[in-house]
Amino acid sequence: MMTVNERLRWRYATKKFDATKSVPADKLERIVEAIRLTPTSSGLQPFELLVVSNVEIRTKIRAVAWNQAQITDCSHLLVFAAWDDITADRINMMFDLTNEVRGIRSEGWENYRQQLLGLVAGRGMEANYQAASRQAYIGLGTALIAAAFEGVDATPIEGFDPAAVDEILDLTSKHLRSVVIMPLGYRATEGDWLVNLKKVRRSRENFVTEIK
Repeated sequence: MMTVNERLRWRYATKKFDATKSVPADKLERIVEAIRLTPTSSGLQPFELLVVSNVEIRTKIRAVAWNQAQITDCSHLLVFAAWDDITADRINMMFDLTNEVRGIRSEGWENYRQQLLGLVAGRGMEANYQAASRQAYIGLGTALIAAAFEGVDATPIEGFDPAAVDEILDLTSKHLRSVVIMPLGYRATEGDWLVNLKKVRRSRENFVTEIK
């Protein structure tokens, strides 16, 4: 089996997917589960994942995403949608779920709940959305690694009109805002200018600083 780093060397931002190939259900489910298991600040999971296989919907999204063919040629399109606000109800939902799952209710945890409620109340809706959207990017990172581990191609895409995607997917009614999208599938054997080019990353010496 290839190591994670070998898989990361293998992956690239696929520019042309083979529209005839579909990601098997078991691989898709493992990628989705990896995203669900992503660590988030305070364990809030302040974003949700939409898995779009519907061709008509993906065609509409492509039209508001610079006509990028990956969106319709891929097997599945993942949409990372952040909470539009980190509200008291959402915080309490996750803290109550934690208490239920763990079967305990600690004073320290409840004190932290109150601190967090005060923080988000004073920060405002837009700042709370920005905080939630940063957590969605942690999920994106997990998705890219999980897809590579499964031998599935993936391309992170920010080039789209978020408001238009929100309307297409009716995210506003769910109090969500689209942050980033990621097609999943398999690279085409021909027609992708990027596939055979060497991966370019800064050297370890120019990227890593060790502080001992």
